Amino acid sequence: QVQLEESGGGWVQPGGSLRLACAASDHVNYAMAWYRQAPGKQRELVASITRGDTTNYAESVKGRFSLSRDSAKNTIYLKMDRLKPEDTAVYYCNRGQYPTNDYYISNYWGQGTQVTVSS
Repeated sequence: QVQLEESGGGWVQPGGSLRLACAASDHVNYAMAWYRQAPGKQRELVASITRGDTTNYAESVKGRFSLSRDSAKNTIYLKMDRLKPEDTAVYYCNRGQYPTNDYYISNYWGQGTQVTVSS
């Protein structure tokens, strides 16, 4: 069973940037995704990447966040720019359920990393 570990969270002022990383114990040549969960809210999909490296983003982060993959390091990244207070949440990565091109949510989650955006 794959193990996922997120890192890179922290506190940042509005307008700032962070880069999150998700390291996998196995290869990341799967469709994968980043989610976030704010206090009192449901977990929401932020960005996903297909096995063929096509990325998709939630409207709320489009143009500000960028998901990338480094297969040599078994790691995916989420670069977050122009951060807003509403981006404050715990961010989780998820590996797709099947070794297919498209992403399907699975039960493979990391422990999450906290991102706080405030002045």
